[in-house]
Amino acid sequence: QVQLAESGGGSVQSGGSLTLSCAVSGYMQTSRFLAWFRHAPGKEREGVASIDSDDTAPYADSVKGRFTISQDSAKRTLYLQMNNLTPNDTALYYCAAAAPPYGDVLDPLEYANWGQGTQVTVSS
Repeated sequence: QVQLAESGGGSVQSGGSLTLSCAVSGYMQTSRFLAWFRHAPGKEREGVASIDSDDTAPYADSVKGRFTISQDSAKRTLYLQMNNLTPNDTALYYCAAAAPPYGDVLDPLEYANWGQGTQVTVSS
């Protein structure tokens, strides 16, 4: 069973940056996918970015060019570098892990293991 723990959330002004981290523990198969999702009040949970063991990393259109997902396999840590943040990025951010998805790698239904989330608030 994989355990995931996010950190690094906080409050920033529009245009600012934050880096989220997700510590991964427990058994995780080599071919697994890791991903970041976010959930804003009144909206559906949204896939932000995913990364596989080959570092292939698709992004949601809303964050392309601003966010970067990366991983340090030795430290078993997933990161999300977020630049040029806007109030629309305000949400609870989660990391998640899955066996290779059958469908959309940014579909939350493909992911079985989730962290507790870390809040990101961007003020204008």
